Amino acid sequence: MSRVLVTGGSGFLGSHAVAALAAHPAVSLVVSADVREPASAPDGVVVERCDVTDAASVASVIEQHRIDTVVHLAAIVNPGTVGEDVEERVDVGGTRNVLDAAIAGGVRRIVVSSSGAAYGYHADNAEWLTESDPIRGNEEFSYSRHKRRVEEMLAAARTQHPGLEQVILRIGTILGPGVANQITALWDGPRLLRVAGSDSPFVFAWVDDVVGAIVAGATGTATGAFNVAGDGRMTVSEIAAALGKGTITVPAWMLSLALRIGHALRLTVHGHERVGFLQYRPVLDNTRLKTVLGYTPGKTSREAFDAYLALRAGRSSTGSRLG
Repeated sequence: MSRVLVTGGSGFLGSHAVAALAAHPAVSLVVSADVREPASAPDGVVVERCDVTDAASVASVIEQHRIDTVVHLAAIVNPGTVGEDVEERVDVGGTRNVLDAAIAGGVRRIVVSSSGAAYGYHADNAEWLTESDPIRGNEEFSYSRHKRRVEEMLAAARTQHPGLEQVILRIGTILGPGVANQITALWDGPRLLRVAGSDSPFVFAWVDDVVGAIVAGATGTATGAFNVAGDGRMTVSEIAAALGKGTITVPAWMLSLALRIGHALRLTVHGHERVGFLQYRPVLDNTRLKTVLGYTPGKTSREAFDAYLALRAGRSSTGSRLG
């Protein structure tokens, strides 16, 4: 029976993971830790106020509750909304604190939410990235750079502390009820932006499937890195067609110039470095997720997107009736 700590337990993904772990027969205790209290928590879940940037706070929770499994989900999920120093302190420094506390506290297993962004947005990326492809990140894009640094940290810990089992989940674009972020914002305009010469394919993961992978990682025996996404992918043109919208195609140099100027004038939080983010999307092969971790996503990328659209349409029709 596992005693599980979930960092970021009050967040969108964390709250779903807490509920699923609390219902799992192999888990005897779930501690939901975050800087803010959750709106609600399942019966039996212990809620702790814990800031991952405070090393002593993390260590205290692990020691107090005799934690043997850590699910580390605390992260800045919308880069650009806070300063890069804050992003680094939470994403990199926070992971260092959680990892150090886990090692010192004798934790047996740690599950860390990474991202396809760890591979980086590069023109020479493989058409389908597997877990054996290099983790390169992008220096100019803080979110991608930080994910790479976190994975380098974890790699060093595997050598120095082999007794701590690691599961690293490189997650695609998460969709689910109420999701609104920088990616979904790309779909709100009358036409979708397309970088000339690039299909900009996306892989999507329904939130329940991400949680399924987290639970499998926390309660199973497999270790290593796993790409987490539904089967298949969707190009910008396919996404636009599903939305009933057209596309506007812009050369990469023109988009880079526009973002550079807009960022300098504080018209947008996005700088020219986001061109690669749109142009060279990492497309995740999920074979290892299914064959080694033993979790098969319930929704393909297209099915996850269609489910998201259905929910969004429901919210829109409800809003119009209320208005």
